[in-house]
Amino acid sequence: MAKPVLEPCKKEACDIQACLSKNNFLPQRCQKFIENLQSCCEKCESKSTHCASVSALLKQITKK
Repeated sequence: MAKPVLEPCKKEACDIQACLSKNNFLPQRCQKFIENLQSCCEKCESKSTHCASVSALLKQITKK
């Protein structure tokens, strides 16, 4: 039997959740992890369910 394809970018999305939990849900403190997810989404052409939220997170980082 063929191995099921793992969800791309799941690790990156989980890393963001862990970071946000440790940092009072302030996306500015998790910028590195958010950028990692963005990079992963670009590599997999956003064919991951985890890519939908990256643009909203990026907008929150750049807000002042």
